[in-house]
Amino acid sequence: MLLEGKKILIMGIRNKWSIAYGIAKSAYENGAKLIFTYMGEENKDKIEELTKEFEGRQLYVLNGASEDELVKEVFTKIKEENGKVDGIVHAIAHANTEDLHNDFIFTSKEGFSHANDVSAYSLVLTARMAKELDMLNENASIVTLTYHGSTKVLEGYNVMGIAKAALESSVRYLAENLGREGIRVNAVSAGPIKTLSAKGIKDFNSILTVVEERAPLHRNVTTTQVGDVATFLLSSMSEAITGQVIYADSGYNIMGI
Repeated sequence: MLLEGKKILIMGIRNKWSIAYGIAKSAYENGAKLIFTYMGEENKDKIEELTKEFEGRQLYVLNGASEDELVKEVFTKIKEENGKVDGIVHAIAHANTEDLHNDFIFTSKEGFSHANDVSAYSLVLTARMAKELDMLNENASIVTLTYHGSTKVLEGYNVMGIAKAALESSVRYLAENLGREGIRVNAVSAGPIKTLSAKGIKDFNSILTVVEERAPLHRNVTTTQVGDVATFLLSSMSEAITGQVIYADSGYNIMGI
């Protein structure tokens, strides 16, 4: 098993349709002990039920993944109760609904800042706090989630595309900084999947149809498939890979028209 004996922190799990859940399932099946952060104390019962199949898992509320003091407090508690971790999965992103439904040109300053703060800065903060608190074991791996809308215009993705572009650039700079200590940072660019977040994108079903028609493999991807890619990046099998955006999208990104 690729992650036998490894402790993996997964940030941002929400429900069984989320990519974070697919990653958790793959990591667990490959031997990992899982630690989760989630948003909202009111969601505790739901998250406990969602993750009950992962024996030995630990749960922590984090009500602000882009808030320095909150992340420091939760990470300190995680380290005290679990020791150092071998990997972190950053599955956190958000944009205001109106900024996804309206034309991008109408994005407000608040909406622009919010999307980048939650979706991109939170990764930088995660990496910095993990480093400052000496939370990462030797050869640890950080994996985040991005999407093709970071490099191409996709109707309805709007400000989230800008946030994901910032996220991908952050991956490269963090990989250089943390590489000095043998820590790797990569992103998985998943194909479109019917997650709760995807419901905020206008005409999302049409995107699924286009990918199925035009991708080389002529199929959409599943959370299980994306989870397996993330498990690979968290494992020692990918020790030569850092600072990369790995596409898990049935090859759709290589196509022109």
